[in-house]
Amino acid sequence: MTRLDTKKAATYIPCAKSTLDKLRVTGGGPRFIKLGKRVLYDTLDLDRWLEAQKRASTVDTGAPSPGRRRR
Repeated sequence: MTRLDTKKAATYIPCAKSTLDKLRVTGGGPRFIKLGKRVLYDTLDLDRWLEAQKRASTVDTGAPSPGRRRR
């Protein structure tokens, strides 16, 4: 298990450091560890988050498709 600071985590994903900073505030990003002012990311959590971002098409939101409603 390897832990990375935000800059190294952004390189690992890859994305901008500012993207990870924003996702920590707004939610929806990878899980992180907060130790005082220091933020760390576990590579396993980064891998899981990346896997969850996979989509089959551009209209795929990642949410389960709603079933047919009965009236």
